[in-house]
Amino acid sequence: MKAVVQRVKAASVSVGGEEKGRIGEGLLVFLGVEEGDSEAELNWMLKKIINLRIFQDDAGRMNLSALDRGFEALVISQFTLLGDCRRGNRPNFMKAASAEEAKRMYKTFCERAADKLDVQTGVFGAMMNIVAENDGPVTIILETPERLKS
Repeated sequence: MKAVVQRVKAASVSVGGEEKGRIGEGLLVFLGVEEGDSEAELNWMLKKIINLRIFQDDAGRMNLSALDRGFEALVISQFTLLGDCRRGNRPNFMKAASAEEAKRMYKTFCERAADKLDVQTGVFGAMMNIVAENDGPVTIILETPERLKS
């Protein structure tokens, strides 16, 4: 599982000109599900993102999480995070989970995240327009450890 996490002042997602989700200050999460990802990867990624200390404390240090601050999250499914461009110029998406499995994992991730944060989502598999006001900017790339896949 891979994720790109951005600290934002605000973010929104729309499909076909219709807004589907909007958050204020918090996290914009692009989530890609890899073939073979299981509950172990999902739980690791969820815990990591919710507890990621990328918000400033009173001293101005990145020391607080979205959970600590009571912030929101906008979670967008994005299989293109799994694109392999090492050979040629056309991405290979062979490592991406099937659409059915990715949708199930994405939905589960969002449901579990919503137990901790206010979560908005995009529309799985749709062409989405994302608008984000980055804060910092702070962008973190996360990938579940290989040891979880065994």
